[in-house]
Amino acid sequence: MQLPIKVVIAEDDQQIAEIQQRFLERIEGVDLVGVANSLDEARDMIQVFQPHLILLDIQFPEGSGLDLLSSIRSENTATDVILITAAREVQTLTTALRNGVFDYILKPLNFSRLEASIHKYQEHLEKLSNMEKVAQSQVDEFIHTSSGVKTDTSSESLPKGIDSITLEAIRQLFKNKEDLFTAENVSQQIGSGRTTARRYLEYLISKKELIANVSYGTVGRPERRYSLKTE
Repeated sequence: MQLPIKVVIAEDDQQIAEIQQRFLERIEGVDLVGVANSLDEARDMIQVFQPHLILLDIQFPEGSGLDLLSSIRSENTATDVILITAAREVQTLTTALRNGVFDYILKPLNFSRLEASIHKYQEHLEKLSNMEKVAQSQVDEFIHTSSGVKTDTSSESLPKGIDSITLEAIRQLFKNKEDLFTAENVSQQIGSGRTTARRYLEYLISKKELIANVSYGTVGRPERRYSLKTE
């Protein structure tokens, strides 16, 4: 898009909202028009500012962000939604997808994951603005990348215990080829247990996307450090 996308943050925790605001300030082409700390404030800001996008939490003291999402869809409001939440229940994700979220990002929020999602949204609007009629291949592209971040998982049969959202979040951590992570580092970044993080890391090794080297800490305990596989 030629003009910046207008964004509203809806998050009841003011510190988390501040982090999101600082992240958005680092992304080109974004105009943060409001920060809402309640669902009522979010509704007002949507009506007044008519943003392209709202970064929406689910848990609010007075209710659920899913109710606001449902309201946005039922009223045919021209605002898209990226959910940023700690909710990991499958039913919550299912409800969000049925209500047409552009993306679903798990807390704790990682800058590279948000940046990738925002960039994908900008590309999404750019493509729509340049189209007059659509071909089936273009429709398929929009539908199959509705999660907001292009991944290889649309054609990838994932094993039990591996979901595409968490997998993509971990892939984004390794965006910088020089980064090294332990399972503990990754678990902190994605808000999971170390065992869960290791399962995803070992899966990416099996897909030949990552490699692991063993290092020894100060007490001599071996530790696997993961990095992006280079050609």
